[in-house]
Amino acid sequence: MSERATFGAELRRLRRAAGVSLTELADRVHYSKGYLSKVETGLTAPNAALAALCEAELGAPGVLTALLPREPARRRTRPDVRPSGLPPATADFTGRAAELRAVRDALEADAGVCVVSGMGGVGKTALAVRCAHRLEAAFADGCLFVDLHGQGDTPVPAAAVHDRLLRVLGVPAERIPADPDDRAALYRSRLRGRSLLLVLDNAGSAAQVRPLLPAEPKCRVLVTARSRLTALDDARHVSLDVLPAGAAAELVSALTGAGAADAARVADRCGRLPLAIRIAAARLRAHPAWDLAELDRRLAGEADRLGELDDGERSLSAAFRLSARQLDAAEARLFGLLALHPGSDLDVRAASALGGLPPRETDRLLDRLHDAYLVTQPAADRYGFHDLLRAFAAGTPLAEGERERAFGRLAAFAVREAERADRELAPQRYRPEIGYPAELPEPAPLDGVAWFRAEWPNLVALCRRAGELGEHDRCWQLAFFLRGYFFLAKLWDPWIATHRWARAAAEAAGDRWALAITTANLGVALIDRGDLDGASECYREALREYRAIGDRHGEATALAHDAWADHYRGENAAALRSFRTALEFYEQTGNDRNAAITNRGIALVLVGLGEAAEAAELATATLAVFDRLGLDFDAAMALNCLGWARFHTGEHDLAAAAYREAAARAEACDSSHEAARAYTGLGNVAAARGEPGAAAGFWSQADEIHPDLDPVVVGEARARRA
Repeated sequence: MSERATFGAELRRLRRAAGVSLTELADRVHYSKGYLSKVETGLTAPNAALAALCEAELGAPGVLTALLPREPARRRTRPDVRPSGLPPATADFTGRAAELRAVRDALEADAGVCVVSGMGGVGKTALAVRCAHRLEAAFADGCLFVDLHGQGDTPVPAAAVHDRLLRVLGVPAERIPADPDDRAALYRSRLRGRSLLLVLDNAGSAAQVRPLLPAEPKCRVLVTARSRLTALDDARHVSLDVLPAGAAAELVSALTGAGAADAARVADRCGRLPLAIRIAAARLRAHPAWDLAELDRRLAGEADRLGELDDGERSLSAAFRLSARQLDAAEARLFGLLALHPGSDLDVRAASALGGLPPRETDRLLDRLHDAYLVTQPAADRYGFHDLLRAFAAGTPLAEGERERAFGRLAAFAVREAERADRELAPQRYRPEIGYPAELPEPAPLDGVAWFRAEWPNLVALCRRAGELGEHDRCWQLAFFLRGYFFLAKLWDPWIATHRWARAAAEAAGDRWALAITTANLGVALIDRGDLDGASECYREALREYRAIGDRHGEATALAHDAWADHYRGENAAALRSFRTALEFYEQTGNDRNAAITNRGIALVLVGLGEAAEAAELATATLAVFDRLGLDFDAAMALNCLGWARFHTGEHDLAAAAYREAAARAEACDSSHEAARAYTGLGNVAAARGEPGAAAGFWSQADEIHPDLDPVVVGEARARRA
């Protein structure tokens, strides 16, 4: 039995003993199934790299290495291309199993061309080299590696690459044609009949790559690029993202010896980019006086992080600059302006506002930035930044004053869109007249709730940044228009945060009305969270401001708000007086919506005073008003109020009917809070009827939809606990 056959037979024996199929082993070691089959049957010579990988996977250290052939299985008849082969594989490579498999599958496809693309520093070359090392043995004529310097000052032209490769392939210098077309033809003919893997690193464009593609079907080409090279129609494309969190932390640990928690934190500071992690680890090794805490401290500041990720020979900023050099002036300008957006992502129209450009033109520029891996695309119509790229983009040179003007447009656009969405949520709500610049993108149809659901985190970030940059009016206006959605969704933390920033902005702007309304709306958030004293303090402050500026509508609203706080404290007589004072003003001024909301509050107070039957009649009347005005969310609250009143009159069938309709209305308008309140009420009704199983089922539904209803402000939650 030959040595080659012995290796193959032993590999097969070990694999079967471990219960591993040929396909599974191929996935683990990243060699093709066909190649492994030939090794096992003795048709192909094994190599040391394959032996080591198989030993590790099959738990047989040294067994296969001892059976490697001592002499090459065959003598080459062509010039050996291996002297110009691959660079060394990167040590401590981790986290790319799926991508390695995708590259291998792509190179086994008929076209045989794979493009690995991604942002600077993401590890494209390391992946390509590792994959090529594992595949090289499957190519009889070896592997060639060429750096095309696609983003450098002097990209390598195809003719120069042809000259180099022809020399490696054994063509004497004097026989290489001077004419580029003749040289390309000779290159293709020299590859005819060969089996060769060609790695083209750092390609700048499809045009640079296309003349280098062999016509020989047994040859394969692996390309890396900082842009997607979508014009290579027949290629398979593998887009490389940042490392998964676990793999990034594992790389930090391997390079620095850090524990899991510290490694995860440093990995996140480095944006989970392999290059950034390696630079950070190199800096730690270069400074014996540093420990990991010092490295983490230096990387903690976002403004200084890019400067810290430079070890003297490698720089993350330099890697990003190579990508940015592909951009024309309009693309570079928009790239710099996008960094002004403080949220996690934005849509095309928000980007249009930033750039002061039509949406169609903005869409084209964003597509170009996405193609160059300078922005991400989390959804079809949304774009974002990698954190470190955002910091890099912020340093883009722009004309004097352009950043201020761009942020002003963005803030105005955000306020206008928030106002439009808020009008859909509550058409009758009072809103001040607000002016907007004519240069904003034209309004487009929007669904108010869906828009707020997607945009509220960005609007919160914009609200804060507007206050920091002195755009005080836009700061309080954003908070004002967010209030309705926050009340619907019960997003208390961002509600409170935005209104505290807005109060400071209103004071800075000297706008007493804005200060009053913002303070009152902050009180609504506090009372919704059960902070009754904090809410009343806000209402009293708002009332003083409204009286000082002679705003009777504001006075009535502040009184009505404080009445809710009195009711939740159990001070129902005081609450009733304030509610009726506010109601008188609303009825005099014809404000049907606010009058109905106030009557709903009076109905709850009447239940507290033991007059549940009268409360039920009043709640029914408010429901008719809300239905007439088309206010489904308010109608859901009125139905819950009606269910609460009927529960106290002992009319359980009527209470259950009201709660069921409240649940349906609340779910239709995306109010999990009111839906949970309705299901809690249904559970209370079932418990009162002596149906504990049904009660538990309804309460479970409520907990799943919106857990921990506050018993201070939700009567149904108090009754459930009783």
